[in-house]
Amino acid sequence: MSKLEDSVNEILGIQGTKSEIKVSDFEQPAPVPRKIDEDKSDIDNDYVNSREQYYNLIDKGNEAIEGILEIAKEGQHPRAYEVAGQLIGQVAGTVDKLQDLQKKLKDLKQATKGADTKIQNALFVGSTAELQKMLQAKKDETIEGTVTESKEDNSGDK
Repeated sequence: MSKLEDSVNEILGIQGTKSEIKVSDFEQPAPVPRKIDEDKSDIDNDYVNSREQYYNLIDKGNEAIEGILEIAKEGQHPRAYEVAGQLIGQVAGTVDKLQDLQKKLKDLKQATKGADTKIQNALFVGSTAELQKMLQAKKDETIEGTVTESKEDNSGDK
């Protein structure tokens, strides 16, 4: 190390070493823990997490807008006003996404509750004799509390 570096290290109270400090020597910050409620479904947990993230983005966007507007007022530079306008548009888009999140959650919950079980275009695979037996059995079933009696077939098949 040079005398200048030694002097600065002495003033700052840092022990000078000849080895270089590497980026890997520093600890990486721990990831932010997520709040996961085990009682709720994945849809609800994802909704809560997404909502928190949108609110954080909106707050940071508002801070950035305030900062860039101060810079624009001081400098009176058109580019600063352009950037401020873009930031305002991005924050407005984030607010729209937050509202869309509500609708998507509602749609997901309705889709899981009212799963449509309609059968359309059912296809019977079998012989005509099997089909006639099945239709005859359907005629003999109870329909909405009333019993329907089957009428004799005039075709001669019994």
